[in-house]
Amino acid sequence: MKKLYWDSCIVIYRIQQVSPWAEAIARKFAPHIDDVRLCATDLTRLECKVMPLRENNLELLQQFDKFFAQPEVVIAPLDAQVFNLATELRAQHRLKTPDALHLAAAICCECDEFWSNDDRLAKVAGSRIEVVNVIASF
Repeated sequence: MKKLYWDSCIVIYRIQQVSPWAEAIARKFAPHIDDVRLCATDLTRLECKVMPLRENNLELLQQFDKFFAQPEVVIAPLDAQVFNLATELRAQHRLKTPDALHLAAAICCECDEFWSNDDRLAKVAGSRIEVVNVIASF
């Protein structure tokens, strides 16, 4: 079973159906739909839910909650191992803390791919994980 880590932007585009990116994500995800685990963290949940909370959009909050509650979505822990790797990534590559935590969580969770729209992360990840810029493939 393939493990994909979706950066917060990918989850947001998919749930909010942000065009044209939602279509690109759906197209890229279609071949994996029956044999995949999606990985995220509580940081992903935080980033996805800020705007709906700010705007008091209860319907969108429920959509995010429903997404994260799916059995195929695994919430990876943000433990000491993740923070240690994130610290190294941040120091060596001048990443912002959330980017470093997302990438470190994906690596520590042994994901096969990290889906994002941030081209810089491919260089940072090196051979540890494949970074897929889903938006660039649109």
